[in-house]
Amino acid sequence: MLPRVRIDFANGALGQVQAQPDGVFGLLSSAAPVSGKLELLETYVLHSLAEAKSRLGITSENNPGLLKVLTEFYSQAGEGAELWLKCFAETVSMTQMISLETDNGVKQMLQQAQGRLRGLFVHFSTRLAQTISLSGGLNQDVSTALVAAQQTAMWATTQLKAPIFVIVSGLDYSGNPIDLTDLTTLELNRTGVMIGDTASGKGCAIGLLAGRLARIPVHRNLARVKDGPVISLSQAWIGSTPAEEADATMLHDKGYITLRTHTGRSGYYFTDDPLATLPTDDYNHLTARRTIDKAYRLAYDSLLPQLLDEIPLNADGKVSVAFAKSVETTVENAIINTMTTNGELGNDPSNPNDTGVQCYIDTNQNIVQTGQLKVQLRVKPYGYARYINVELGFKTNNI
Repeated sequence: MLPRVRIDFANGALGQVQAQPDGVFGLLSSAAPVSGKLELLETYVLHSLAEAKSRLGITSENNPGLLKVLTEFYSQAGEGAELWLKCFAETVSMTQMISLETDNGVKQMLQQAQGRLRGLFVHFSTRLAQTISLSGGLNQDVSTALVAAQQTAMWATTQLKAPIFVIVSGLDYSGNPIDLTDLTTLELNRTGVMIGDTASGKGCAIGLLAGRLARIPVHRNLARVKDGPVISLSQAWIGSTPAEEADATMLHDKGYITLRTHTGRSGYYFTDDPLATLPTDDYNHLTARRTIDKAYRLAYDSLLPQLLDEIPLNADGKVSVAFAKSVETTVENAIINTMTTNGELGNDPSNPNDTGVQCYIDTNQNIVQTGQLKVQLRVKPYGYARYINVELGFKTNNI
């Protein structure tokens, strides 16, 4: 070999991390097949409305409901947003769409996505004549779909190690909030229901909800006023009532995601981001659900290399302190580099030592006997100003 000078490029010093697809969602929808283009029970990955029209042949004539939800999704998410789509026959209910038991259905799509999907949205629209039965103020399909959705979301979490949430369209709203099932009495903390549309009637503009969530980080409330209205140019409806005249307060208090107006602001906003679970549940809002699910994925990825690896022991046969600290640091750094640095955890900015995450391994555990390594992981959420109370009065010289 001739004498020479060789310079190698070092890599890894910048500590860069792979971007997380936090806004990658799946849409389950009824549709009519389009010859040679859109096939039922096939999984498609879309990145624009134009692609849906050209590649899948979706038009206002053959699939007006599907075109509407896709149009509204991309109006919020923007062109380039990744959306997984699986369509079902117009006779298939939302419960069947989200059920793990449906052949070539949602289970297949989740397996194909290999953990990429962070949430699912269930949409139903048909041009076929149908008999509608109500239960709890909505189409009876909504309540059974919620239960199936929770089962599917839990399966994705436990079996695929890919936690998701599911939002179901609140179809055929009776118009009377007293009729509605109180979702805050349920324990389905991976599911939610949206009521409200851009057209008067019984539909749901769930595409707007999915698109807004695809656009914002995991810790952000979809109803944040600073982000602007979700509907600005058209009318919003709660059933057949204009949104500004509907009782959004009672819908919100019963745990539904819906639409509202703000005095002094044009357009329509979401009310909040509740899930169908108890007020005491730590994960009763999408912000908490999406934040903790992201931490789950990062922790799982960090700890997986330790599975069945050799763990050094101290003189007492307990977990080595050096090993425990090494694992703690690895997990914390994964979350710090991906979440804390992006402002997704509620750490105190005035305290440089507050990273918003803490990982702890008790070195007194006897792993030789149990084969279990117990790890405690905590992440700090943000607070949200859901209620702002102001005492207003006159200032006098005596004050």
